[in-house]
Amino acid sequence: MIEPVRLQDAGPSSVDEEIETSLRPRRLDDFVGQEAVRDQLAVALDAAKGRGEALDHVMLAGPPGLGKTSLANIVAEELGAPFVQTAGPALERKGDIAALLTALEPGAVFFVDELHRLPRALEEAFYPAMEDFQLPITIGQGPGARVVTIDLPRFTLIGATTRSGLLSTPLRDRFGIQFRLDPYSADELAQIVQRSAGILGIEIAASGASAIASRSRGTPRVANRLLKRVRDWAQVKGTGVIDDAAAASALAHLEIDVEGLDRLDRELLRTICELFAGGPVGLSTLAAAIGEEADTLEDVYEPYLLQRGFIQRTPRGRVASPRAFRHLGLTPPGDAPELFT
Repeated sequence: MIEPVRLQDAGPSSVDEEIETSLRPRRLDDFVGQEAVRDQLAVALDAAKGRGEALDHVMLAGPPGLGKTSLANIVAEELGAPFVQTAGPALERKGDIAALLTALEPGAVFFVDELHRLPRALEEAFYPAMEDFQLPITIGQGPGARVVTIDLPRFTLIGATTRSGLLSTPLRDRFGIQFRLDPYSADELAQIVQRSAGILGIEIAASGASAIASRSRGTPRVANRLLKRVRDWAQVKGTGVIDDAAAASALAHLEIDVEGLDRLDRELLRTICELFAGGPVGLSTLAAAIGEEADTLEDVYEPYLLQRGFIQRTPRGRVASPRAFRHLGLTPPGDAPELFT
């Protein structure tokens, strides 16, 4: 049986996790970026509190590191409700779901991360719980089996997913509130970096925050991670103050270039540009050439390279753009695909 993990009981397993938790905003007013999502959620929260009801079920979709877990925590904080957290891969049997749902307190916020990894056979267990706040349980086997329905307290299910297309339509349609989180602007990330620096007691100049933000791939999680590493460099190699020069030197030491690409990003581009003459090259061939798993390349590295226009997915494989060649200091081939010109 899986025990519910409650916010007040879940102690950090490492110093990094404790720091990461401290950097998360606690209230909606402290959440930077995602203005449309924030405004719509504020209205829904005020309406639910005004009626004294649980908030409708919420789906949060978008790439990793954009604040889905933070928003789930904020919802619980704004409602003054208990927060229970689990993840799709942790739910292996219907009994796991039943144990969590029957332990919920009235008005609780039940957060399921990586919802798309929930086994399809278990989705049906959520349907009556989400719609009718009831949980049918089969007792016994064979002809003597009978179904007992357990009433559940009204709760709010918040599902987070990085791949909403993998969710079945019946499950997706049961979320009354659906948000898509988008990458952050450099200005928004600079605000997040300065806020995090204040929490961590780091002295940082606006230029230093901007330098970190510009290389953070549009992702707050990356920005906070880089801030901690730049702090280390400034403490050991610099004056302890993060300004533009300190940030640039630290990020160069970390092998993160002005586009936010790390060593493996550049290795992937260089493999396509040099070893395969710009492509097209199949994903499995590319993964074998680099020594990485194909799923890792597709889910972790390719999205940002696609977003920045360095590569393109085609029916024949991956193709590097002229921009990728120029970024690596190489001359683009004369027959580069027109879609990149």
